[in-house]
Amino acid sequence: MLAGMSVDYYTRIERGNLRGVSDEVLHCLAEALRLDEAERGHLFDLARAANAGGAARARTRRGSGQLRPVVQRMLDAMDTMPAFVRNGRLDIVGSNLLGRALYSPVYDFAARAGADTVNTARFQFLAPEAAASYWGDQAPRIRHDAVAILRAEAGRNPYDKELSDLVGELSTRSMEFRQLWANHDVRYHRSGTKVFHHPVVGRLELDYEALLLPADEGLQLNVYTAPVGRRRTTGSGCSPHGPTGR
Repeated sequence: MLAGMSVDYYTRIERGNLRGVSDEVLHCLAEALRLDEAERGHLFDLARAANAGGAARARTRRGSGQLRPVVQRMLDAMDTMPAFVRNGRLDIVGSNLLGRALYSPVYDFAARAGADTVNTARFQFLAPEAAASYWGDQAPRIRHDAVAILRAEAGRNPYDKELSDLVGELSTRSMEFRQLWANHDVRYHRSGTKVFHHPVVGRLELDYEALLLPADEGLQLNVYTAPVGRRRTTGSGCSPHGPTGR
């Protein structure tokens, strides 16, 4: 009633049949359900996927795994703050030295596992003890956010085989991932504060901003900073590049 549609029509949508549904109907439905920005975007992504032609279904988004040299040079020039670029599958596709140092536990896990890609979701769910030590009390929320980000990406790019393989791998190997995936939560990852318990430099409380790269669809630049006066509370006085020795 609130969305101005019949019960039969709404039931069809709720069952996942979004073929032919207009943007106006989707707007009304989003308002009636009081969807937030991420949920609204996910609804429209699902509708676009349902109405995509064969060519669109066979095509994955460009730029999902490659970093242009100019972007890497930009990262390298940011030598006073950790920064990295990731795709929608949570693969880290490029970083500067401080970004690699900050995320050294994630890189080390990928190296030990012999993985071709450094993926933060794999670290969170396949190395839960290391992840809990690294993120402390925030670890459960960060795991939830990771799944919500992957779910949103699945709506934007449902025919990405690498994403499907990742979800299948994590679902098979982690009960918690399966449970969180079944919730169908979605989230945008744009700004906030994270606390890291780094194995070398100790506790770090850093603000982050996520910036989309318009020329590289699917890639996002994450930059970490600490306000003047905020200090780490534990750890040794090593150099900023010390955690990885690189």
